[in-house]
Amino acid sequence: MRNFLAFTILMITLAEPCSWAQGNTSTLAGDNVVASITPGKMPVSVVWPDYVIGPEDTLHIAVWKEADFTATLPVRPDGKISLPLLNDVQAAGLTPMQLGASLTEKLKKYIADPRVTVVVTQMNSQHIYVLGEALHTGTLPLLPRMTMLQALATAGFTQFANTKGIYVLRTERGQQRKIPFNYKQVVKGENMSQNIQLKPGDTIVVP
Repeated sequence: MRNFLAFTILMITLAEPCSWAQGNTSTLAGDNVVASITPGKMPVSVVWPDYVIGPEDTLHIAVWKEADFTATLPVRPDGKISLPLLNDVQAAGLTPMQLGASLTEKLKKYIADPRVTVVVTQMNSQHIYVLGEALHTGTLPLLPRMTMLQALATAGFTQFANTKGIYVLRTERGQQRKIPFNYKQVVKGENMSQNIQLKPGDTIVVP
């Protein structure tokens, strides 16, 4: 009986380290598999597809299976970005898709079948301006498809604002145009055509 108990204890003692090792090996193997098959998440684009990149925007450039060419970087004031081997590349004035195509073509000298994705992660180049009886005057970032109502919701009004006489100053082909906006009508659902989509450089005046 004593021999049987001793044998049993010995077997349990030997089995425990094996179980521990197997459990950890399994966990580590599982982690390795996850790391190898789960790609890094691409940042979410903050712009619409036909957005034109400008100076000070921040871009995430990913080249499939080429970590050395994958980076998040700002567009310089001269409109260019710098990448390994390619040096300075023009980015401003192009859409993300156009820049991706340009980088793909340039990388073909160094990489077989390059696959480039360009995502705008911060839109810093496009602004509108607010003047007059608004709580927040000055420069506002132009968000994707921002309308007059959305901009005014951000800017707010002072108690002296004439909300019936608001207007937008917009420069087109060298000519300045005045676009009226009656806030009281629009918030009532009337004359909704006044709730225009804003463009870079628009100036909202709240008299």
